[in-house]
Formats: sequence, structure tokens, C-alpha cells
Amino acid sequence: MDFVAIAARLGVPVEDVERVHRLAGDGPSAPLPARADAPAILDRLAVPPDDAAEIMAGWPDADSPLWTPELRWLLDRSTALVRADLGGHGWLSPGPALPRDRGPAWRHLYGYAYLALVDVVRGYHRDHGIADAVSWTTLADLGRNLAVDRRMRGEGWPVMQSWLTLHVRGGLYELGRLQHHRGDGAIGLHIPDSGPLTPEAVAASLDEARAFFPRHFPDERYTAFACGSWLLDPQLREYLPESSNIVRFQRRFELEPYEEPEGLDADVEVLRFVFRTLTTPLDRLPRRTALQRAVVDHLTAGRHWQWRQGRFPL
Repeated sequence: MDFVAIAARLGVPVEDVERVHRLAGDGPSAPLPARADAPAILDRLAVPPDDAAEIMAGWPDADSPLWTPELRWLLDRSTALVRADLGGHGWLSPGPALPRDRGPAWRHLYGYAYLALVDVVRGYHRDHGIADAVSWTTLADLGRNLAVDRRMRGEGWPVMQSWLTLHVRGGLYELGRLQHHRGDGAIGLHIPDSGPLTPEAVAASLDEARAFFPRHFPDERYTAFACGSWLLDPQLREYLPESSNIVRFQRRFELEPYEEPEGLDADVEVLRFVFRTLTTPLDRLPRRTALQRAVVDHLTAGRHWQWRQGRFPL
């Protein structure tokens, strides 16, 4: 197989193509759902109408001129790559970031891989006694992320395509207000963009997780909840009142000593999540909320945000 030629036609580094081949090996891929069934599945995954229309327009039918042999190879092998780690919970990229301006097949390739893996991971869930309602609620994060990416004019997807492999491997579950990430001794907490982070909603989600993981993963032992986020940056307390939901969320955690995370820019992550843009000048960002004003004022003063890690006992 000529990986150099495949990489050139895909417009990606050859080492990225070789990585997909190496991790996928000869493992099985998974078929896409039937085209006729796809609209209902996309609806259950909360995919917005504009994105659903694009996905259907680019559907990889056997005779579709949109799908080159290289794209079909990447779809098959990236699906196999993710499937090979079914049950895993580490960060996993399904493949290289593609030039998404080439059309829906390029823009949504990893979305098609996600769709192909929906039945695979639902089978994994059933094997662990997990209710179908939890499966669909968790998997519907696809629609939420596609909506964010559209709002960000495509700036969000390269990160999100790796994030979403957690869902289709059974590594993450949305239980109430929080997403809970299986780990090594600790349940990782993630905060989706789904409404106020009230103490009551957080407490209910934590209680649900305390029952969920021993029931469905009895061989895994968890002693703590953990979180890594800019939301845990103590500098936010300089701007937000003690009664704010963010400050009350912070109070749950004992922070680890601060170390600059390799390859992660907290300023970028704050802008991504608070404003859903990475390119708008600071003086043009909205200042409607206390959090928005805090972010802008902090960065305008030449200061930087921190990505902090913390935990508290289960």
C-alpha cells in the first residue's frame, strides 16, 4: 500500500496515514446504517438540520463521486481504529484532520465513522446492562459538538473529532448535568454546554454516577472524582462572586500543584468554550455576562488563564 500517495491525495502528513494503518491493523470496521434509517438516527443524535442535510448529501453510497478510494480507505480504517479500542477510555484521535472545505465527504468523514460505531457501542452498553436512554443521551453529544463547530465556522472540529471517540468506545457517559469519564481510579468530570451548572444539578449527577459505575463496571474501582479544566482556575474568583455556580463548583475540589500542560493553551480553551470563537478580537467579544467580562478583562490586561487539575473523594 502506497501511504505516500494516499497522504498526498488526502492532503495530510504521511505519518498520520501510517498511524491509522498501524493502529487499525487488520481489525474489523463497522457498516454504516442504511441510508433510509439515517435521518431518524441523526435526529436521535441531536444533529442539527443543517448538519444532517450535509451528512445525507455526502452519504458514502457505493456510486458516490464524492468518495475517492483514499477517503473510503480512511473511513474504513479510522472506524476500525476506534473499534479496536472498544471499552478504552484514553484520548484517541481517529485520524488526521482533513481539508474540510473540499465538500461534505471530507467535512463529515469522522461523523460517518461515529454513525458506523453507534450500534457497536450500544452493544457494548447492553453487555454492561446500561439503559438505552443513557446510551442515546450520551451519544447525542455528536449533535451538540456539530452545532458548536458550525458556530465556530469549523474551528472546533479538530479537537472534537478526538473527543467524540470516547462516546463510541464506551469510555464516557452523560448522567444528568455532567459527563462522567472512566479512568484509572478516578471518574473524570466534563461539563457540557447544557445549561446552568447549579449545585443541585451537579450533586444529582454525582449521586447518579456513584450508583452507575459500581452497577455497570463492578470490576473497576473508583475512589475520587477528578476534573481538569480552566473552570477550576482560582483566578476566576477575582471576578466572580462567591455565589456563582462556577465558584461553588470549584469549592468541591482540592487542586493539584499547577503545571503548564504540554500542548494545551488555557487561553485558547477559555475562548473556545466561553465565546465559541478563536479569531474574534478581544475588543469585539460580547460582555453580557460576568464570565465574559472576566475573560476579556483578564486577557486584555495581558494576563493568562490556567488549566487546573483537581479531585475530591467519591
